[in-house]
Amino acid sequence: MRIAQEGLGDVLLIDVVKGRAAGKAMDLEDARGLLKFNYHIKGSDDIGELKGSDIVVVTAGLARTPGMSRQDLLSKNAQILRDVCLNIKAKASGAIVIIVTNPLDIMTLYALKITGFKPNKLFGMGSSLDSARFANLIAQELSLSATDIEAVVIGAHGEAMLPLPRFTKVKGVSLDEFIDDKKIESLISRTINRGAEIVSSLGTGSAFFAPSAAIAVIVKAIAKDEKRTIGLCGYLNGEYGIKGTCLGVPCRLGKHGIEKVIELDLSLEEKSKLAKSGSLVAQAAEQLLA
Repeated sequence: MRIAQEGLGDVLLIDVVKGRAAGKAMDLEDARGLLKFNYHIKGSDDIGELKGSDIVVVTAGLARTPGMSRQDLLSKNAQILRDVCLNIKAKASGAIVIIVTNPLDIMTLYALKITGFKPNKLFGMGSSLDSARFANLIAQELSLSATDIEAVVIGAHGEAMLPLPRFTKVKGVSLDEFIDDKKIESLISRTINRGAEIVSSLGTGSAFFAPSAAIAVIVKAIAKDEKRTIGLCGYLNGEYGIKGTCLGVPCRLGKHGIEKVIELDLSLEEKSKLAKSGSLVAQAAEQLLA
């Protein structure tokens, strides 16, 4: 709905459950007169209908349940993603593909290997959601607007993510000018565990409002060629001293996909942590392909 309301193009929903996507599409279109937006949404259970799509967002997969890690989803979601990606390759090979399925970084690298698509055209939702969560928690702590916070998080989308307080600004001023180290560490911990916290509270399913906002921002940057820097799960080919894996890093995004991976001036400790999480992602993807 966010994508439709932005007027970014016609939307096709595809779900394996017969009738589900069609029902949601009807419900979403019924809001047009109330919202005064003349968007078009269609729903189908036929994946062949994605033929010729310009942008494909892959959210297919099982959601986490309380106590389940993103890693627990690995084998189950890998098979689902494989089938979807082979269909995308066959029917929409010119599309820009955004992976959202968890565990995100592994699934993104796995999808690249399956499709053989260029890394600028296939990438994951990445760390923009994690940065938004970090910003929200900082804003709550300081009783400020979240729009005043420019938070930076890199690395794997999960327990190995790296919130970067020294790159995080509050109205242009470094975060440590506002909060002491102990409180910053607490906010970092809460950011890392925010997804699990939401899953635990929901009982069934996982976060979707904030992830949908993150997806819509990415789609808009592509559709409108915004040249905007966004945290994405991108393929690293030497950037940050890492080669051959996918991790959340800031990227400049436009109509052709990722135009440039932005390299932050990381400390040795930060580089080491990023490299370690990258190795784990690469190893897990190779095991799936074995």
